[in-house]
Amino acid sequence: MNTRLSLAAFLVASFLTSPADAQAPAASPNAAAPTSAISPPKTGGQPSAAEMQQMMAQMMELAKPGENHKLLAQLAGDWTYTVKMWMDPSAAATESKGTATRKAIMDGRFCTSEHSGKFQMPGPDGKMTDMNFTGMAIEGYDNVKKKFVSAWIDNMGTMILMSEGSWDPTAKAFTYRANCEMMPGMTMKIREVIKVVDADHHNFEWYEDRGAGETKTMEISYTRKK
Repeated sequence: MNTRLSLAAFLVASFLTSPADAQAPAASPNAAAPTSAISPPKTGGQPSAAEMQQMMAQMMELAKPGENHKLLAQLAGDWTYTVKMWMDPSAAATESKGTATRKAIMDGRFCTSEHSGKFQMPGPDGKMTDMNFTGMAIEGYDNVKKKFVSAWIDNMGTMILMSEGSWDPTAKAFTYRANCEMMPGMTMKIREVIKVVDADHHNFEWYEDRGAGETKTMEISYTRKK
């Protein structure tokens, strides 16, 4: 048995021992074509050979990259970017620049991106000072959840920001949502919008809601390197 089938067998066994009342997520407009539903054996015992074969076939089908993964892969390449940040919504934005590299991995199932640059932050004395910034993301489309998924880390903290999102083909935009706690007791809702302008440009917007409504605190404009 090859490694992929071994993993599939392990996941099938895990599935069979999961709670019986677990429910599948609802389909979204950008979901991949559904596969036939499979139920665990009613007896709660080991699946028959036919049931095992059917489950493994479905899992292998769900493991295939599809059109939603291609949507993410269209942003692969090297980019320059300009960041606008609003520490105070009523004040002027601060601007900085950086570079980013995005690439598809795992035969197109996921994409990674690495960002680096500088931006200004208040120092211990309250004066603005340049900070080196590095960040990394891994993104994908979960065929089971029928959602885009993202994990982000950077050198400004120890949190892994986990987001889930969707694609709007009319607006040509991804929208991700997340909840995070930047500091103890300081929770907020996050909305991220990535709009694909054309093959060489896309924009990113970051919105925060700390309980009093959304505020846009960051905007990034990306241009593909020639």
